[in-house]
Amino acid sequence: MTNYSTLLALIAPVFATIGVGMFARWRGWLNQNAENSLLKLVVNVLFPCLVLRSVIGNHSLLEPANILWPPLVGFGAIVAGFWFGFYGGRLLGLKRGSGLRTFAFAVGIFNYGYIPIPLVERLFGAGTLGVLFVHNIGCELAIWTVGVIMVAGASWRDGWRRIINAPAITIAVAVTLNFAGVGQIVPVPLLNALGSLGNCAVPLGLVVAGGTLFEYLGQPRQLFHGRVVSTALLLRLGLMPALFLVAARWLPLPLELKQIMVVQAAMPAGVSPILLARHFGGQPLTAAQVIFGTTVVALLVIPWWIRLGFAWVGL
Repeated sequence: MTNYSTLLALIAPVFATIGVGMFARWRGWLNQNAENSLLKLVVNVLFPCLVLRSVIGNHSLLEPANILWPPLVGFGAIVAGFWFGFYGGRLLGLKRGSGLRTFAFAVGIFNYGYIPIPLVERLFGAGTLGVLFVHNIGCELAIWTVGVIMVAGASWRDGWRRIINAPAITIAVAVTLNFAGVGQIVPVPLLNALGSLGNCAVPLGLVVAGGTLFEYLGQPRQLFHGRVVSTALLLRLGLMPALFLVAARWLPLPLELKQIMVVQAAMPAGVSPILLARHFGGQPLTAAQVIFGTTVVALLVIPWWIRLGFAWVGL
């Protein structure tokens, strides 16, 4: 079994890269305009390259179960998080218009991309990494439909339009090409180019995330609202991981998806709720409180949950 110190060594570079983004924003080397441009580059170019590199030629994605189950699990996990976040927020005393919907939104969205991608690849290899990308389609679907409607009262039409994006299209195309056996005829130089560009996606994305989080450090006291942070920790890093691991052990799921669920169980809240709450008229500060609180604690908790997950699920 992978020990705690080994797992901590795996996640430390991820958090260090986020710190680099915060430092760059503090020094003025990175501003909001630059972050917006870099984010577009990551989403529309680098991340699709990472998907193509990971999916084409991936034998794990030739199994129908690894195409059908992962999106369903991703969708269900996010929606369940919204549900627990909503009722947890009500017990906390939050109300509509004062942060309840944003709290539920932020608690429900775990970090399914930038942190788990390097962890899954290092722990389980490229085969499981490809399944992770398919799993994330379900996460995106839940966010841009159920999530957007909850946080902003948007229409289903707006939600569906949002999931038609470069990463989602790339995943669909890559899975189709993989089934067609195209990986065997793709020129090696092209695969190498895709790999080089794809390798930039996660580090650059983490730097941008760090810069985004730095905006809220100007008044650090406002980030540590005791009841909001403690409730978010209980839900996001307590109750939800336990439910993830129970499902991973008892549901008849493919091995690769069980591996993904063990990693995802340990994840803090994702960064995107800050931006989406701001865009859709929610409470960005509430989202920031949830994200900062769970991310700081996750540095110590992630190795513990993953180690427990290995033992409990039998990996």
